[in-house]
Amino acid sequence: MTFSPSASRFGDIPEHAVDTAERNVRDTLALAIEHAAPQAALIVYDTRTDLNRALTEAYRRVVPDARFVDFDTVAPEDVLSAFAGMHSGDLVVLVQSTSFRLEAFRIRIELFKRGLKVIEHVHLSRMPGEQGLHYIASLAYDPAYYRGVGHALKARIDSARHGMVDSGNGERLVFGSPFESAKLNIGDYSEMNNVGGQFPLGEVFTEARDLEAVNGRVRIFVFGDTSFMVNKPATPVTLIVEKGRVTGAENATPEFDNMLAIIRAHEGEVWLRELGFGMNRAFSRECMVNDIGTFERMCGIHLSLGAKHGVYAKPQFKRKDARYHVDVFAVTEAVYLDDEPVYRDGAWQVAVDSASSAAARA
Repeated sequence: MTFSPSASRFGDIPEHAVDTAERNVRDTLALAIEHAAPQAALIVYDTRTDLNRALTEAYRRVVPDARFVDFDTVAPEDVLSAFAGMHSGDLVVLVQSTSFRLEAFRIRIELFKRGLKVIEHVHLSRMPGEQGLHYIASLAYDPAYYRGVGHALKARIDSARHGMVDSGNGERLVFGSPFESAKLNIGDYSEMNNVGGQFPLGEVFTEARDLEAVNGRVRIFVFGDTSFMVNKPATPVTLIVEKGRVTGAENATPEFDNMLAIIRAHEGEVWLRELGFGMNRAFSRECMVNDIGTFERMCGIHLSLGAKHGVYAKPQFKRKDARYHVDVFAVTEAVYLDDEPVYRDGAWQVAVDSASSAAARA
């Protein structure tokens, strides 16, 4: 696909893409966030990038009665005052070229504590030009897919005794252990304390209960570098994993070796922890964005290197000593749970049972 931006009020984002953003935002608010009158909405934005301005315009169309605050034109206390005026169940949307900072105020956490619904669009400046179109596409919300397949994947993961990632070229990473209870990021907040989070949506994640039961080899085509940007080596790096630790890396680039060295310098060894089942069909090996936190939703498998994982506590790790969680993305030919394929041909292959179907309709 050749990117040819047309003349637009939004620079590299053509008018038709803003129409797409409007449609995706409308579906997300109605179907995932369940925002509706009389609940109020507050949109805090900046105008530093074309993508910021396009997304803000989409929200103006969908929630025209919302209060809009330009973060760069007001004082921090004005933003805090706007937050203070919201009530439980109201919606706050953050459209950020980087990540808004309000001193010690941890924005999303504090807003969740107040019972507010939160949508975070973050680090948009990392996705210029055509990548902005990919980001807009990633905001599409299909509840039948996300909720149906997402809940079905969770059910398979939670009942599996073992699993395997086939990374092509004969490379296989074996999880010889049951998995931790899988967590969902699929736009279904019915059983969660908070509504919303960082967008786009699309992930089910877990890790082996016994991390030392993870062994084998896996080809990595992208990893997160020290600036949280996508780094794509010319040739995939093959990780060698023994008893849950990375013991070697074939075809490694200097940047990849540096990342491993940084982890080892602080943690002593490089553990492999998260097993992420990305579901967002807007992203693939061929369709990428620079921001690693956004690309994490890519349809396929991602893993994490380093001892840090805030969701799953393991006795061998002390929270204060676990410093690194580096996302790496596996060449994913197939994924098996209990020897049954759940991913192949670039898509999840799970039967959606009646319970998952009900969750999708809810």
